[in-house]
This record gives sequence, C-alpha cells and structure tokens, in this order.
Amino acid sequence: MTAGFDYSVMEPTLNDAIPAIDTIWVIVAAVLVMFMQVGFLFLEVGFSRMKNAGTAVPKILANFSIAALCYWAVGFALAFGGTGWFAGTEGTFLGTTDQSAFPAMEFSQAVVPAKFFFQFVFCAVSLAIVWGTTIERIKFGAYLIYAVVFSALIYPIISHWIFGGGWLQANFGMQDFAGSTVVHLIGATGALAALLLLGPRQGKYGDDGKPNAIPGHNMPLVGLAVLVLWFGWFGFNAGSTLGAIGGRFADVVVVTQLAAAAGVLGAMLMSYLKMGKFDMSMTANGAIAALVAITAPSGYVEFWAAPLIGFAAGVIVVAAVLAIDRKLDDPVGALSAHGIAGIWGTLACGLFTSPRLAELNAIGDGGLFYTGSFHQLGVQALGVGAAFASVFSVSFLVFWVIKKSHGLRVAPEEERYGLDIVEHGMWGYPEAFMPVPGSEYRPPAMPKGWPPRQPAPVTLSATTRVQEG
Repeated sequence: MTAGFDYSVMEPTLNDAIPAIDTIWVIVAAVLVMFMQVGFLFLEVGFSRMKNAGTAVPKILANFSIAALCYWAVGFALAFGGTGWFAGTEGTFLGTTDQSAFPAMEFSQAVVPAKFFFQFVFCAVSLAIVWGTTIERIKFGAYLIYAVVFSALIYPIISHWIFGGGWLQANFGMQDFAGSTVVHLIGATGALAALLLLGPRQGKYGDDGKPNAIPGHNMPLVGLAVLVLWFGWFGFNAGSTLGAIGGRFADVVVVTQLAAAAGVLGAMLMSYLKMGKFDMSMTANGAIAALVAITAPSGYVEFWAAPLIGFAAGVIVVAAVLAIDRKLDDPVGALSAHGIAGIWGTLACGLFTSPRLAELNAIGDGGLFYTGSFHQLGVQALGVGAAFASVFSVSFLVFWVIKKSHGLRVAPEEERYGLDIVEHGMWGYPEAFMPVPGSEYRPPAMPKGWPPRQPAPVTLSATTRVQEG
C-alpha cells in the first residue's frame, strides 16, 4: 500500500450503488423478455403442420432484428422522448443518455441504454404476437414490410399514449402497468387486420361453412412454449418496476404467478364443460390468456384479486376461441389469448385497482370494487377503444397496400406444398418429405389391401382453390 494515499475515495457510495443495482435488474428483466421470442417460435412451430414448421425460424429472427434497428432509430424517441401529447420528440438513434430526456421513466435510476433495451424487447414481443393468426399461408416478405412500420411508428406512438406520458396517461390516468393493451392488444389488433385480408387456410371451412380442425403437429412443443413464455413473463411484469430497490418487483412476481395458475384451471374447467375433455391447446391458451390479463393490473392490484382476474381470463379464452373459430381462422388463438384477454385485463384495472397502488404509481384512481365509482373503468374502456381503433385502421391500410403491391398470400399450389420449401427452399423436417443422404427413406406404409402409391403432382380442385384477392 502506498503511504499517504486515501483509498476511501475509491469506495462506491450509496448514490453509486442504486443506479447500478437498478440497471442490473432492468437488463436481467429485459433478457427474460427477450427469451419470450423462443416461446413464440415454439408456439408457432407446434401449432403448424410439419410442412410449415421451419418458416417460423427466419421469421422470428428477421422480425426481432428489424424491430431492434427501427426502435433504436426512431421508435424509442417516439415512445418516450419528451412530453408531447401524441408522440415523443427526443432521442432518435439513442442520441442522448440524459435521464431528463425521457421523463416518463425518470423515476428509475437505471441508465438510459438499459431502459431502451427493456422497452425494445416489449416492442419485439408485440410484433411477434401479430403473426400467429397468419401462419401457413402468408408471404414471407409481408412480415418484413409490416415489421418496419409497426416497430418504427405504430407501436411507439400508441405506447407513448399509455406508457410514455401521452394523452391517455397524462390527461385521463389510464392504467396499464406492463402492457395488456400496449403490447398484447396492439399485437392482436394488427393480427386481426392481417387476417381479414388474408383469409382462412385451405380446407379450414367446409361447403356448409362449418370449421374443420387442422391440428398442429407438435403439442408437446406448444407446452414447452407456454412454460418459456410463463418464465419470461416474470421479466415482463416485474421488470416494469424498472428498479430493484425496495423489492416491489417481488409483489408483482407473486401477482403474476397467482393469476397464471388460476388461468390454467379456469381454461381446463371451461374446456371440460364445453367439450367434455381437458383440451391441451385450451389449457395452454388458458395460461397465456391469464398472463396477458394480469399484465396491466400486475402493479395495481393486491394478491387476492390476481386469481380472480386469471381464472376469468381462462374461462373467457376458451369461449372466445370457440366463437372466433366459427368465422376466422386463427391457428394459435392469438385473437383470444392476446386480444380478448388483453381487453379484459385492461378493464380489470377499473374494477380491482387498489387505491394505495394507484397513489404509489401516481396514475389514475382506485377501481370500482374499492371506490364504488365507474370513473376508472370508463378511462380504461376509452384507452382500449382508442388503441384498437388507431392500430386497426393503420394496420389494415398497411396490409391492404402490401396485398395490392407485393402480395399478401402465397399461391394456392404453394400453400399446398408448404411454406418451408416454397419460401425458404428447405423443409423443417426434411426426412418426412424427401430422401436424405445417409439415411433410409421409408414412406408411411399403406393400409393392407390398398393399391400401391402412384406419384402425382399436387393439384387443387375448384372447390378448394383459394384465389389471391
């Protein structure tokens, strides 16, 4: 030790430690949310048929990458820069790390790059939600075009209204702690716009208009996807505290877990009552719907309310999936699990928000069950309506332009072959469709007494052909 040198000046102070601790927590939470991309990948692969299983891989990677660059360029600034009523105005290309430039998050001492990364992965999750309704028949290029518009403009502006100090938050006090509307309803609304222009998969509806089951090829993979998403949701909700000091994030973790658990049981009960079976896909969507529903109230409700919100979401999602399936071909149930459940979760704040937590968050008022007032419920309904109308209008226009210019749907023959080989030149499961060097190709055996296989080109009858509109 050098004589005369005061090493105490090198010791970190409490003021140094707090930003470091909060920054670590925000980055850890963001990485958990990023891991949810794995869940969305597995979910789409599992709900797809084998001929379309591989296309989800480049789709997830491309969309995640496009969202990163667009959100860095303009999205983060539009969402959180400054205090404009409609959109932010500061911080393009992350050109400043001044905390005061992003006032809606200034309560957190985590550094600005950590906040940027956390908010970016939220944007990427919302974008991933859009595509579940479109699997097995959409052109790959449509993903890329819409991803730019969504991550640069649609998501950032709506999130500014509710997360970033915009008009719904500042003027009305709309409550959405982690994004039942901002992330999930926005994604599902974009999905609805795409689906209305895309149409159902071939064979989904019979000549009588009744839906036919087109089961996914790997339900165990769907189960794995749900558990990955459930795991990531603890970063999603608890990370929205944007800080670790005080341990408040632990309360949000417990609220999230209680709701999700109740949602599974609610969906299982409802599926048994409606179908006489504990349906696997309904059980999976029960977990997701409950997690979606508790996302908005997770920082606003006491423990007792969480199972009620989650259980109701599990019941609602089963009824919604069965009702929507009669008219719209949504293979993964995104409209129900993210859209309907997102609406329910946002409105649940107007019923269950604890006055003490509303005061702690400094946004809005207590819910109906505490105050006897419908005010906060009305604010929540206004927010839902404004977000849905705005996102649907813009998204429908964007997809309409894509359909008329680039094209939205693959050709009928291409849909029959499968998107893996048509869009990417290879199958996700090649040995199921072609001989592979180094292995013996064994086509499935024909039933006894059937004539031998006759190779024939893929053709379509007039009744099954789907035309590009």
